[in-house]
Amino acid sequence: MNNKEAVIRTSGVTKIYDSGEIQVEALRGINLVIKPGELVAIMGASGSGKSTMLNILGCLDYPSGGDYHLDGIHINNLDRDQLADIRNKKIGFVFQGFNLLARTSAFENVELPLLYSRRQEIGDLEQLTRQALERVGLGDRTHHFPNQLSGGQQQRVAIARALVNHPAIVLADEPTGNLDTRTSIEIMATFQELNRQGITIILVTHEHDIADYCKRIIEFRDGHIIRDQEVAHPRDAHRDLETGQFQISGLGERP
Repeated sequence: MNNKEAVIRTSGVTKIYDSGEIQVEALRGINLVIKPGELVAIMGASGSGKSTMLNILGCLDYPSGGDYHLDGIHINNLDRDQLADIRNKKIGFVFQGFNLLARTSAFENVELPLLYSRRQEIGDLEQLTRQALERVGLGDRTHHFPNQLSGGQQQRVAIARALVNHPAIVLADEPTGNLDTRTSIEIMATFQELNRQGITIILVTHEHDIADYCKRIIEFRDGHIIRDQEVAHPRDAHRDLETGQFQISGLGERP
């Protein structure tokens, strides 16, 4: 497999934080390949390296060593302006806290990445923004402000914002962390539907029951990948919502 056949490829990636006399080795030689169309959960305890890995995958930080290719582009040697351009064109971000602008409508929040990219004509901006909101089931909420939306609706606006530039990957950092159980499953149903449409999604979660909706689970410990497992039969979020099965299993970290 060459680099262009993998949307993400890391080889021997390390990350060392130097705090005076102490060096902290957050990542220790990570080799990772993620193909287009995967739905991946990254798990691990605090300090395991999963957040550091997400920052590198999201082009928010550089590795200390090793190589990282994103959608065929070698990331290591890019300057900060080039990294910012890659983030805007190639990566959609979804955060635990939604990160919506409070005094801005759902439409304007979703449109924002398009304004930064300056790749589309004004007429295209409106069409692309509406399409993104419709994909997450919020075509009738375009003019609502965040305080007029439920937590789940706010997160779906955030997902639409992540999709609007047609990125190579969507990175979601604890996307259900601020949501109740049913709304969490609704968000996973949205991710599963988008993934069925071919979107590559990588999410960080500490909740095993959330990870069970993904096709692959990668677990970090002490800067290493200790588990990289394909899920033969991921849970179906739509079915769980219909049957109420999630109310039996519940959410939370397994012992």
